[in-house]
Amino acid sequence: MFLYSLTLSRASGIQSAVYGNFSAPKAQEVVVSRGKILELLRPNENGKMQTVVATEVFGCIRSVAAVRLTGSNLDHLVLGSDSGRIILLKFNKDKNVWVKVHQETFGRSGCRRIVPGQYVAVDPKGRACMIGAVEKQKFVYVLNRDAAANLTISSPLEAHKSHHITFSVCGMDCGFDNPIFAAIELDYSEADQDPTGEAASMAQKHLTFYEMDLGLNNVVRKWTEPVDNGANLLVAVPGGADGPGGVLVCAENFIIYKNQDHEEVRAVIPRRSDLPGDRGVLIISYATHKKKAYSFFLVQSEYGDIYKVTLAYEGETVKELKIKYFDTIPPTASIAVLKTGFLFAASEYGNHALYQFVGTGEDDDDVESSSAALVQTEEGFQPVFFEPRPLKNLLLIDEMASLMPITDMKVANLLNEEIPQIYALSGRGPRASLSVLRPGLAVTELAVSPLPGAPTAVWTVRRNATDEFDAFIIVSFANATLVFSIGEEVKETNESGFLGTVPTLHTQLLADNSMLQVYPGGLRHIRPDRRINEWKVPGRRNIKAAASNEKQVAIALQGGEVTVFELDPGSGLLVEAEKRELGEDVACLEIPPVPEGLVRSSFLAVGSYDQTVRVLSLDPGAGLKNLSMQALNSVPESLLMLYNSSEGGAGNSGGLFLHVGLQNGILIRSEVDRLSGQLSDSRSRFLGTRAPKLFGATVRGGRAMLALSSRPWLGYSDQGRFNLAPLSYDALDFASGFASDQCPEGFVAVVKNTLRILAVENVGDAFNTQPESKLLIIAEADHAAVPLAEREDLQARLAAIAEEEGAPGVEFNDELAALEEQFGAPKGQPGQWAGCLRVVDPATLSTVFVTEVDNNEAITSMAIADLLLPSGVPGGGAAGGSERVLVVGTAKALRYMPTDCEASYIRLYRLSDGGKRLDLLHKTAVDGGVPGALCGFKGRLLAGVGPTLRLYDMGKKKLLRKCEYNRLPHQIQSITVQGPRIYVGDAQESVHMMRYKKAENAFYIFADDVAPRYLTAVLPLDYDTVAAGDKFGNFVVLRLPREASQQVEDDPTGGKMAAASGKLNGAPHKLEEVVKFHVGDTITSLQRAEMQAGGQEVIVYSTVMGGVGVLYPFTNREDIDFFSHLEMHLRQENPPLCGRDHLSFRSAYFPVRNCVDGDLCSQYASIPAKKQQMIAEAMDRTTGEMLKKLEDIRNKIL
Repeated sequence: MFLYSLTLSRASGIQSAVYGNFSAPKAQEVVVSRGKILELLRPNENGKMQTVVATEVFGCIRSVAAVRLTGSNLDHLVLGSDSGRIILLKFNKDKNVWVKVHQETFGRSGCRRIVPGQYVAVDPKGRACMIGAVEKQKFVYVLNRDAAANLTISSPLEAHKSHHITFSVCGMDCGFDNPIFAAIELDYSEADQDPTGEAASMAQKHLTFYEMDLGLNNVVRKWTEPVDNGANLLVAVPGGADGPGGVLVCAENFIIYKNQDHEEVRAVIPRRSDLPGDRGVLIISYATHKKKAYSFFLVQSEYGDIYKVTLAYEGETVKELKIKYFDTIPPTASIAVLKTGFLFAASEYGNHALYQFVGTGEDDDDVESSSAALVQTEEGFQPVFFEPRPLKNLLLIDEMASLMPITDMKVANLLNEEIPQIYALSGRGPRASLSVLRPGLAVTELAVSPLPGAPTAVWTVRRNATDEFDAFIIVSFANATLVFSIGEEVKETNESGFLGTVPTLHTQLLADNSMLQVYPGGLRHIRPDRRINEWKVPGRRNIKAAASNEKQVAIALQGGEVTVFELDPGSGLLVEAEKRELGEDVACLEIPPVPEGLVRSSFLAVGSYDQTVRVLSLDPGAGLKNLSMQALNSVPESLLMLYNSSEGGAGNSGGLFLHVGLQNGILIRSEVDRLSGQLSDSRSRFLGTRAPKLFGATVRGGRAMLALSSRPWLGYSDQGRFNLAPLSYDALDFASGFASDQCPEGFVAVVKNTLRILAVENVGDAFNTQPESKLLIIAEADHAAVPLAEREDLQARLAAIAEEEGAPGVEFNDELAALEEQFGAPKGQPGQWAGCLRVVDPATLSTVFVTEVDNNEAITSMAIADLLLPSGVPGGGAAGGSERVLVVGTAKALRYMPTDCEASYIRLYRLSDGGKRLDLLHKTAVDGGVPGALCGFKGRLLAGVGPTLRLYDMGKKKLLRKCEYNRLPHQIQSITVQGPRIYVGDAQESVHMMRYKKAENAFYIFADDVAPRYLTAVLPLDYDTVAAGDKFGNFVVLRLPREASQQVEDDPTGGKMAAASGKLNGAPHKLEEVVKFHVGDTITSLQRAEMQAGGQEVIVYSTVMGGVGVLYPFTNREDIDFFSHLEMHLRQENPPLCGRDHLSFRSAYFPVRNCVDGDLCSQYASIPAKKQQMIAEAMDRTTGEMLKKLEDIRNKIL
């Protein structure tokens, strides 16, 4: 078994975000780290956040910071990662890539306690940066520039302190004095030596200043002072000419200003009035907004409340510290203030958001606490209370979808579509959601209007070549043409000059702003001054096909005569330039746009009914001679020529490609040599059952292809690679690009007798999300949450909703859900749980039924099982009847670290009304731990309760225990069954293969794994093979050797004797590791699925960071050799950006085996052309063949 690993949808959670100008001065940009992906985001004119570039770094990004050298107007990026190296990156705007400027090694790789990388702090003037570890080590690097103004870096200077834990580090602003770095530290040396634990309770946090002496080139501990033991975060205060300097120490319930030789200034953080007294308020993220005359800080608490912090100071003395309630948004991992008046919020869970400032929090009504009004009582400092309110100072502009964390995922075709859907549960608390992922791009329907008949074609035309937006929509019918003008609304017009009594074959705006209409009887040329020139077809022939660009027009008559006209710049007339009789009826024509700087395009593509496509020369005097010809396996229906524009460039640079849509539903893409016109490197893809019609459109400022088959597809250039993605929309008959004020990049399309205006969202995403009879049953549980039945604040409103809408059970409406999402749910006590069971209709994504779980129970496992009915029940006993029931494992007052609960239960629910209602049959108390896994087994129930495997029969009043096995190591995490074999996954000790011996009513283990694995997901692949994922991000396929499998099946004792003679308390047989691969993110779910109709089955996995990936099994040896060699070359030629060795990253815990990294192979398309050629030559192939191979394997998967 050999697998190809490919990420389908990048991780969408964000760990940290930094603001800066990376690509150009004044460019408002945010760099975010998503685990192992570095992404550059930029808001466009409409305020939508767009990904400029996303780079897989094949390492764990632990911290990022922007650094700007004095006098420079661009930022560099400092990365702290698990590579044991500090990395300085610079963004290359022309190539749209991050370039490594410096890479300095200082320690071992991996996320270790004493290896720096956890914290990065930068001097505001860009003269030095500190990289620190959780414990002991800190290095300071001096940054400078050489004569060529390039960034240079010194060797590291040590600022180590053993037995010290670091909580936060920041670079202080002290003008052009020596750089100073501040850190919150805790000395644990005494606590380590004291077994009584007394010293640990007395341990005191300190605020320490480290000064980097630029003259002596060393680092000294300049000053240290005890600080509040709840301190967790440091914020640098502007200094030098801009402020008093020093730091704000964010602690539990307080923000304290501290500086050397300055008394501390403390203010209380305002707290919500409904917060329990024993819960503190911690600050989790901050952003500084600094202007010459005015600076303030925005800090966010763990409950999502944002406060505005300001300092009143004279000279370097701070008089007063004020904390004012600003607004409430969901809790974030990072916030960043953009200079253009936006706030970017990278949410901890749920969607990330971009807000606009509509107020600066100057309102006197808002609650404010001040250091001047601090009141000390016997119990401590007097708190200040406030009530959260809807947004007042911020306005939501845009949301970026985030699936972090995907807690569970199922792949199933519940909607009877062509391909299965992925159902993912993500988020937590009020931000939790069920998402349905479909491969392809999301489409928004902007307008639908009926038409008087069935149209045959549609076009859009601008009034002037320089116009940004379209002026007319032309719709052609079998015997007429309608023209609509685009303004505030779309309405019919007669002013265009188009002939309305004939069907239209083609339209074009020419270079001199004149318009062209091609109809079966001839050409109609409408000049800018509305004079009209007509060219009639000679004889009784008709025009069958037409194509044009802004300066040339080609038409094909019946019988195969092709005529080319050119626009004469002097007279403004269309002049006949070339004519040729092909002798074969023409099916379609295409002329590419005129390349920049040239007078005309050199090529004309002609598709004929003899199943060929030819490229003819349009050079003057060439007489339309044949340049090249390609034989096809079907008649061509449609042609389109595209320039493969470089990233972000709308220009006609790059290669020229000819796309041919065939009548058998296949799309062929061939490269056209821009000098000779030769066709090469043909690639084909089946698009659907209808012949693809191809149309040009605009996407991301570049020309793209819309291909309409039995489903619509969009072909566009993404980060230098041509992507062909399906659109999640109905089949379209005819379409054209469309640009208007409301929709700068859309399409106008006709379907039957309606006209529709559509826009494509999030181009570049692999999946689109519908945040939205086969039913889904979802279990929900939240820790430290208050059950709805006990929430007094909601009872009246819930009752009103139930009365008004007749909602089943306890259910929110949209308004209440939005409030809950903004403010968060009220916090309960530790060990308090709220949860429910919900039945969802996947077609409408609406709740069919919901029931709350009472008794402070958390749902820990769930399964649907066919259980034999007990005797005495109709159909039960000897009759052998069974019933499909929902089995739910719950734990009362569940606590973690260590895992423990007051009591645990297994509940049985009957599925009534075809599964639309759940009725509780009975509830059985079980002892021995938390029910971690449940599974049906031959009409009985297998339950993993703590480390014990039990077999239950269904009784009338409760479950009846029949058998148990209590020698499993820790906690059963999963149970799956195939035939007589039971695969049990342990939370810390990998997979155990077991059997049940009915005659002796006993379980025994016949095979287990050689390595301890902290399993999170298990998926049986066949009788002897299971795939598993663990919490450290490793994927493994385990297989029972064939001889051992045969032995177990043939053993007359059923393996019982062998099980008794296991080695070292282990099983007699050991599982082999067939495939090992480090994904780099905790795997939460594994599923088998075919991701395309008739495609091959793949393994789909989901991760905690919100990513979805697949593992595709290779079917032949040649592919294995090709991709293994490509991976090997890319490891050498394109080392990862964060300095981690690719092989050691993929082998982080276990050496990588029998798995090729498709994410690395995909980077081949984006490396420089010289390197591409070098690797291709080393593998005896051309660059085109290499890219074709990569595209083919991607098409096989999705």
